[in-house]
Amino acid sequence: MEEKKIRRNLYRVLRKTGVPKRNIRPDSTYNNDLRFDATDWSVFAYFLEGIFNISIKDEELVKLDNVEKTIQYLGKTA
Repeated sequence: MEEKKIRRNLYRVLRKTGVPKRNIRPDSTYNNDLRFDATDWSVFAYFLEGIFNISIKDEELVKLDNVEKTIQYLGKTA
């Protein structure tokens, strides 16, 4: 899957999590910049797996601490 499509779909996932589009940048961190809590992480994982048709382990999910790392990860798996 090309990076542009990955980025667009990831932004869709983040919007479903409740993140305003203006707050999403490649260097945005989920915990600090986007203020994810436990519920946000659950919703994020659910939609990430659904939209990208992947299964992501909790150990991998915690390594994805910002938008750019998530795009790189999805580029390898999706």
